[in-house]
Amino acid sequence: MTLGILRHPFGRPLRRTDLPHQVIAKRYALPVFASDALSSVAYATEEILKVLALAGTVYFRDAIWIALAIVVMLVLLMFSYRQTIYSYPNGGGAYIVSRDNLGESIAQIAGAALLLDYTLTVAVSISSGVANFGSGVDQFFPSVPPFNPLARTVIALGVLFVMWYVNRRGVRESGKAFAVPTYFFLACTFLLLGAALVKWLTGHLGTVQNVRDLVQGGQSLTLFLLLRAFASGSTALTGVEAISNGIPAFEEPKSKNAATTLAYMCGILGVLFLGITLVALGTNAQASTSETVISQIGRTVFSSSSPFYVCLIFGTAGVLMMAANTSFADFPRLAALQAADGFLPQWLTDRDNRLVFGMGITALAGFAGTLIAVFHADVDKLIPLYAIGVFVSFTLSQTGMVVRWTRVGRLQPGERVPRYSPEGALVTTLEYDPHWRAKRVLNGCGAAMTATVSIVFAVAKFTEGAWLVLILLPLLVFVFFRIHHHYQVVRRQVALPVHDLHQYILKPVHRIVVLALNDINRYSLSALRDMVQNVAPGTLRQVVHVDVNEAQTEALRRRWKEEGLEELGLPLVIIPSTYGGGNVVGDLISYIRGLLAADPDIRVEVVIPEWTPSGGLLQWLFTRLLHHMTGARLKLALLPQSRVTVTNHRYVLDELRPRRKNGRATGDESTGESHDEPARTSSN
Repeated sequence: MTLGILRHPFGRPLRRTDLPHQVIAKRYALPVFASDALSSVAYATEEILKVLALAGTVYFRDAIWIALAIVVMLVLLMFSYRQTIYSYPNGGGAYIVSRDNLGESIAQIAGAALLLDYTLTVAVSISSGVANFGSGVDQFFPSVPPFNPLARTVIALGVLFVMWYVNRRGVRESGKAFAVPTYFFLACTFLLLGAALVKWLTGHLGTVQNVRDLVQGGQSLTLFLLLRAFASGSTALTGVEAISNGIPAFEEPKSKNAATTLAYMCGILGVLFLGITLVALGTNAQASTSETVISQIGRTVFSSSSPFYVCLIFGTAGVLMMAANTSFADFPRLAALQAADGFLPQWLTDRDNRLVFGMGITALAGFAGTLIAVFHADVDKLIPLYAIGVFVSFTLSQTGMVVRWTRVGRLQPGERVPRYSPEGALVTTLEYDPHWRAKRVLNGCGAAMTATVSIVFAVAKFTEGAWLVLILLPLLVFVFFRIHHHYQVVRRQVALPVHDLHQYILKPVHRIVVLALNDINRYSLSALRDMVQNVAPGTLRQVVHVDVNEAQTEALRRRWKEEGLEELGLPLVIIPSTYGGGNVVGDLISYIRGLLAADPDIRVEVVIPEWTPSGGLLQWLFTRLLHHMTGARLKLALLPQSRVTVTNHRYVLDELRPRRKNGRATGDESTGESHDEPARTSSN
């Protein structure tokens, strides 16, 4: 059992034929793709009140109008992304929409914004969840010391590790694992709103008392402050685009199930957001830096000793941590799309033996873990960096759909125009829609609203840390295009014109085989035999030895003559060492370069005999430290050499320690017999 876990730590390997079955039902898709959006109701109202508190609590009444405006934007986004889901059924969200309608450069801005937002979502969500959990522990267990920055960081990294592990196990497994915390939070929140409604109808809804660390006012209410409150509350919309990115993970019919899940998510999100805002105003909740609005209204509606209040607090902490799972579902898919287009390393497109983009999941965990460690899981330091990226992607996605509907309006009824990716894959099909004008207006309004939020976010949070995001976005886009340029250069240089193929294959090749030899011993025998028996007629052969020890070189020369190897067609070439034993590889490389320079058409095959221990990794590492590793160093040095092929003859030792029987050594030392046939591998 233990051995099986070590061999397959993420579960039984899945075959590629299992990929169509690695999908999730709507009941699991909601916690996987909507946990980020649904968890935002835990802090969105609070963010509005904290900004309005700067002008005075008397302006808290404006929170409901701000919340209504945000819900209107939520409705616009819901209808827009439903259109995106049906128009682009293979997923990709803002990235694919931007690439198809706005061009490659704008698509990379959308991709960079989303990747950055997904990374920040993981760091912020886990840090916020740990902070809420710490507050709950401090409130219910006063004897437990508060979490210090080190403890907070360690716990956050531990939660991140668990999420990384579960997501590496597969999409279905992560959906099932994280469904319980999400649905538990929803049950607690709806119970809170229901209890508050009953108490309000019966006239028993109390008011919040004993709130500490209130946000102090001193500013006047201005349009910019209202816009800032609107932007801060708009964090409730983060994660809305996630479903459009992950359409391939849904059961068939994929687009319909994704659109239905999106409608459920937005409906629940809108009801909870408005409900919490109304209850917060009805209970006179305060903007505090030490107690959340959810906690205030929870202890007011339920009482601080109620088990329902305990469930609400820890359920909120749990769902905030689970919100990071949305990023683990979408970051690897988006990274794979960009990698397939040549803007990220191509290994991000590889699925592992659990049929997930394992390297993308690991990369996300690494980036988010770095942020958590650098900022010590401090939400106040991380939150200013948050949400700008997602609203930039919202804006680009809406703008892209405006362009799409404009193209649709130019078509004739019944006309269909397929559109393809740069690699030739079908992305979408344009066909005439009689309602294209209304849909274009809808997307245009959505683009204007999200663009406004992006600008307000950037200006209001600039000095608090948003400047870092504004620097990272263009920097990431620059890196993407440098990667793309590299792939284009490589593709051009390795491309082979068709008419050159036969001419190249039939052209005579001058070859010389060079055996790098230290001494005649058991691990060089196989290479010597191949040099005599397996080299094609007409191929030049040389055995090269670097003279770093005169006595050893003279002994080799004598034995070479005694064995008659020269007569077998194996001339021995002695290279005098320039600087001594430390430069053997350099001397061999200089000699090989001389051969290449002497004939521009010649190909050199370098034969390297070496031995390796038969033990495990630790024995191999220990053994390497005791020897020169000349073979490995020579192979690395030959990697950038063109017209050079390396053949490796590897001899595997039975044991490094002599076996003993009746006090006498046995095995290779006494019999001289070889128990291993040397292995031969080649590389260009």
